[in-house]
Amino acid sequence: MKPKVYIETSIVSYLVACPSRDLVVAANQQITRDWWDLRRPEFELYGSELVNIEAAAGDSVYARRRLEVLSALPVLSATEETRELAEKLIRFGPIPQKAARDALHIAVAAAHACEYLLTWNQRHIANAQMQRSLRTAVEESGFELPIICSPNELMGELGDYYDRA
Repeated sequence: MKPKVYIETSIVSYLVACPSRDLVVAANQQITRDWWDLRRPEFELYGSELVNIEAAAGDSVYARRRLEVLSALPVLSATEETRELAEKLIRFGPIPQKAARDALHIAVAAAHACEYLLTWNQRHIANAQMQRSLRTAVEESGFELPIICSPNELMGELGDYYDRA
């Protein structure tokens, strides 16, 4: 069975966006496209109701592109259990109230036993300083915290390509 990957909104946004003039963002966009083309087949990808809501916002052309990509992914739903976990991540964990949607992404991925949560959101999701608190709160709720990473970190042996560049 292939590992389950929860695709957070920033991934699909980077995937369909026009190349940025910001060098770091442009590099992350390219890494996202490379991961999507080269590594995606090795995983079972999932979105969520929240990802679809976030992807539908903004410029209508890019929203349509994001939703088109997401239409191929099974949708994980937010349940009462996931909402309670998200609230716990805010109340007792490191996630601030203003990032409630980020807490829900983590909760949905954990509650649906995803092995990975793929994101470029390093402020409130893929933040190394938050991992211990997130893990504690998630495990106390009876779930396992997915490995939270960027596409660059989930390149596997293809990551060697970037080491040579």
